[in-house]
Amino acid sequence: MPRVGVLALQGDFAAHGKALDELGVEWQLVKTPHELTQVQGLIIPGGESTTLLKLMAPIAMRPALEQFHAEERPIFGTCAGLILLAQETIRPQQESLGFINIVAERNAYGRQIDSFIDLGTPLAEDLGPAPLEMVFIRAPKIAVLRPGVTALAMWKDEIVLARQGSVLVSSFHPELTADRRVHQYFLDMIAAA
Repeated sequence: MPRVGVLALQGDFAAHGKALDELGVEWQLVKTPHELTQVQGLIIPGGESTTLLKLMAPIAMRPALEQFHAEERPIFGTCAGLILLAQETIRPQQESLGFINIVAERNAYGRQIDSFIDLGTPLAEDLGPAPLEMVFIRAPKIAVLRPGVTALAMWKDEIVLARQGSVLVSSFHPELTADRRVHQYFLDMIAAA
């Protein structure tokens, strides 16, 4: 069984841990570059993307993540994690890691008070045909899907789950629902790697 890491610098990492527990997977919190070397896949949770960048800088987490990505070890970013992994970030522009060829629009679904839950449509066969419950909290939008990126789920007419190679991103929070299909999809990515 692969060991999954959950980046635990800031944000809702505990909810991802609960989801992984329910799937019976060995996982650990990742707070240092050394701990990153101990996992086969990494989840970057929601939170505040600018705060995550500030916390990563003094511990040299960015070069460690770049090495992790270069080794094609799977990374899954939800909400703020999507912003960090995007090639480009707009409204406002922000530094990002550039691991997936998308443009992310920050807070595109409104402020905290505008948070909502709705059903979306899976596009990937591996996710099955049943609608996915989606929780949006100050969520980013995938404003542009560039070449090489595959759309995996939609909410209304917008792409909210996408993948490029070893990188998976989600605008919504699958860890805040009882549906574990998105996490299982990520575990399957790790197993295939």
